[in-house]
Amino acid sequence: MTATRPGVASGYTLVLPPGWCRIPLRGGTSAAIRKLLDERFRHLPRDTVAPFRIEIERRLNEQITQARRNGGVDFYFPVEIAESGPVPASFVVSEVRLALPDMAAGADPASLVVAALAVDAGADGESAPRIVDIDGACGVRSADVVPGDPDAETAYAARRVRYMLPVPGTPGRWLVVVFATPGAADPTGRYAGLLVELFDAIMGTFRWTEEER
Repeated sequence: MTATRPGVASGYTLVLPPGWCRIPLRGGTSAAIRKLLDERFRHLPRDTVAPFRIEIERRLNEQITQARRNGGVDFYFPVEIAESGPVPASFVVSEVRLALPDMAAGADPASLVVAALAVDAGADGESAPRIVDIDGACGVRSADVVPGDPDAETAYAARRVRYMLPVPGTPGRWLVVVFATPGAADPTGRYAGLLVELFDAIMGTFRWTEEER
């Protein structure tokens, strides 16, 4: 599979399900968080919700700080609460530079990434990296389960899905989209599987935006 989308990509768009939101990480972050929290708590007494708002903002800022360290561009998560409680899922879009070996004309950069990922991924099943087509450009999808850390807030293991997408028109520049969910404290269970399916559906709406000529 080779990338067929012409032009130079300048950004991307996604269609989010109802109840999901985006927090930009390279500008306007604080304003976006304030707007989100204002909307969530506007009908509740300020004195009552203040402690909850402060805690939510603290946790958001911790996640955002970590995402920025990894080259984060955007942070996505659900704000609506289901009957069973908050939906335990989120994903981060990051930008990275990959120094790939010299390739012959027409070679597929995604195939090189598949080979690199295959060293650490399973030989079959969902964890095996595979080439995917996202809006006419080839990329790589892989999945694994990240162990929990009993000494951290992320005490539960998490199911992680990663898409690596070469940016059309800019060799060596990639977007990495990483989704994670602990499920119902069972990252290999049905609930986690449904959330992964939702994330894959979101990625099915991914479209590159191109620079104007």
